[in-house]
Amino acid sequence: MSPRRLLPDEPLPPYGYVPGRFPHPVSDPAGHSYGVKEAAIAFDPDSWRQCRAYLRGIDLFNHGYYWEAHEAWEQLWHATGKHGVYADFFKGLVQLAVAGVKVRQGIDEAVRSHARRAAELFRGISKKSERESLLGLELEELITFADSIEKQPPTPSTDQSMAETVFSICLSPHLFV
Repeated sequence: MSPRRLLPDEPLPPYGYVPGRFPHPVSDPAGHSYGVKEAAIAFDPDSWRQCRAYLRGIDLFNHGYYWEAHEAWEQLWHATGKHGVYADFFKGLVQLAVAGVKVRQGIDEAVRSHARRAAELFRGISKKSERESLLGLELEELITFADSIEKQPPTPSTDQSMAETVFSICLSPHLFV
């Protein structure tokens, strides 16, 4: 069963980009986002529940569109000025998404290094801010997930489908806490 969509009005792309397997979404004229101009976004931590880029990234990640999730969260990383707790959080999510792309490519060492970096970022946030959760996600769960990927990267399937969920976790922010 597919995870619940946070933004059901936003269509999912026709494929989840994997280098060498599909056209590059932005630079290739056959790409699913070719010619699409991304609007500049701002990030307000107090309004994260309404932050479409953040929620879109979660939907994309949960449905196997890892490169696209990385792009959504990278925009937010830029919007935070690339420094601070929220920037580190988005950078950690980006690292998890890139690990998903690397699983689909079958590059275990890259999966491990991106997962390791994600865990380090989430640990740093937890220690620096003494928070248990951020933007509705439990930091300890993210750390445990990233550590498990580093220790045992998922095996890519032989399925060359348009999008493939390779992780057992579903990011599910606590929207109403």
